[in-house]
Amino acid sequence: MLKMIHGADFHLDSPFSGLSPERAAQRRREQRELLDRLAGLAREKQADLVLLAGDLLDSERVFRETVKALRETLAAVPCPVFIAPGNHDYYSPRSVWAGLDWPDNVHIFTSDALERVDLPGCTLWGRAFTAPHQDTSPLAGLKAAEDGTLQVACLHGNVGGAGYGPITSMEIAASGLDYLALGHIHQGSGLQREGNTFWAYPGCPEGRGFDELGEKGVLYVEAEPGKVKTRFVPLAKRRYEIIPVDITGPAGPLAAILEVLPGETSDLICRLVLNGEGAAPNLTALKEVLDPEFYGLTLIDRTRLPQDLWARREEDTLTGLFLRTMWEKCQAEPDNPVCQLAARYGLAALEGGEET
Repeated sequence: MLKMIHGADFHLDSPFSGLSPERAAQRRREQRELLDRLAGLAREKQADLVLLAGDLLDSERVFRETVKALRETLAAVPCPVFIAPGNHDYYSPRSVWAGLDWPDNVHIFTSDALERVDLPGCTLWGRAFTAPHQDTSPLAGLKAAEDGTLQVACLHGNVGGAGYGPITSMEIAASGLDYLALGHIHQGSGLQREGNTFWAYPGCPEGRGFDELGEKGVLYVEAEPGKVKTRFVPLAKRRYEIIPVDITGPAGPLAAILEVLPGETSDLICRLVLNGEGAAPNLTALKEVLDPEFYGLTLIDRTRLPQDLWARREEDTLTGLFLRTMWEKCQAEPDNPVCQLAARYGLAALEGGEET
C-alpha cells in the first residue's frame, strides 16, 4: 500500500486585493504557513509521496520570502515530492522552477509531454503546463501498463472543461491508472471513478474569497493496484462563509444573527445576508457590535417591507404617496432587490422626518 499526500492550488502570493495592504500581507504569510502544515502531515502519516498538482504559486511574481519558505519546507518533507506546474505557475526558462536549485527530494515536471518516473512499487506519470493555456489533454497518449504495479499520475487539468488541459471521462477510464491526482478546480471533488481509475481534486488548501467557501485542505490517499481510499484533511487557518439570517420577528436583527453563528468566529471571513421582513436594519450599528467577533465581516441587507405595511399606500398622506409609487416599481420589477431596499430605506427616512 502506498501512502500519499495530494495537494494543489495553493496559489502562494495571491494579491488578496480586496483586503487592506496590512491584511493582505498577513494572509500571504499565513499561506506560507500552509506549507509547514503540509510537511507536518507528511511526517505524521509517514507518507511515501507528496503530489502537488499545479498552481502552487499564483503567478511568476513570487516574493523572496515565499521561495525561501517553499524550498526549506519541501526539503523537510521526509519523502519524494512531485510538482506538476499548472496554468498559473507554468514551467518556463524564466520561472522559479527553472531558475533555482530545488532540494534533492523534489522532482518538478518540466515538459508538456508525459514523463514517466519509476518508483519502488509504483509508476508515476506527470507533465507540466508550459504556457498559461493548454488546449490538449494532459492524459493524451497515456495508457499505463497492466503489470501489477500501482499506476499514478499527477496532473493539472480540467475534467469536462476546456482551455486548461481538458480531460474527458473516457480518457480517464482508458488511462490504465489506479489513481489520478488532479489540480485546477478549487472545490474538492471527493473520490471519483471512471472505469477502473480513481481520481480526485483536493480543492485549494485555503479559500481566498467568497467563491471558495468552507473547510479547505488536502487529501490523504492510500492506494494499491485496483484499490484507493482518500480522506480529506483540513489545513486552512481561515475560512470564508456566507450565512443567511432571517430577521423576521420581534427579537431584532442582532438576536437573529447571534442565533445562527457557528460558535467560534475569530478566524471566519463572513458575509451575513439578512433576509425576511421587518424595519430597515441599522447595518452600521450591527457591524460595530459584530466586527470584533470576526476576522472579516460584510453585512448585506436583502430584507423586505412587511406585507401589511403596503396597505398604508392607501393613506392620503406623504407616506401613502411614497408607498404607492414604490409599490408600482416593486410590482414592475419583482426580482429587483433594489426596489425593496429603496422602499424600506426611503420609508425609514420619511417616517423619521415626520416624527421629528
